[in-house]
Amino acid sequence: MAIPPSSANPTDPAQLSDSQMWESLKLAISGSSGFQSWQLDRTSHEADLDALVHQYLRETLETLAY
Repeated sequence: MAIPPSSANPTDPAQLSDSQMWESLKLAISGSSGFQSWQLDRTSHEADLDALVHQYLRETLETLAY
């Protein structure tokens, strides 16, 4: 029996909104060992996970660009 589209797996990226996709990525990134090490090395104790993940991605991409 086929699953109707409305019952599709909500973790299917094609079924996620932009905000749902960002939330999923943010949680995956914040759970990574690289992010956790980066956060331990920081002197700032920013509590906003969204801001932290943005900064981590920015710094990581800047490092990779060199």
